[in-house]
Amino acid sequence: MNADWLSSGPALSVTDAAGRGAALFKDAEDHDVIVARRGRPVAAVVSMERLEAIRTLEADVRSASIALSRLLDDEGVRHSLDDVIAGMGFSRAELEAELDADIAAGRG
Repeated sequence: MNADWLSSGPALSVTDAAGRGAALFKDAEDHDVIVARRGRPVAAVVSMERLEAIRTLEADVRSASIALSRLLDDEGVRHSLDDVIAGMGFSRAELEAELDADIAAGRG
């Protein structure tokens, strides 16, 4: 994993993060807080605004990848979304089940 982006916020040890209590979450409202164990980043505390931006970006990237796959394969013939999904080795049912599971787990 490229960790260059991690330098944008302070890195705290797990022990230091636990000791910060509510102040840790107050800090996260202003900037990302990286939590490290033995010098290796293991978690990040981010504001809800930042989390929403990340989720929106993730959805946009998924949509763009579908559009790009259509553009790259454009020979004037149109393909259904199900054909594109199948071409990527998935089925609509699999993707919907995965999305449902993510939503049920609070990840989507």
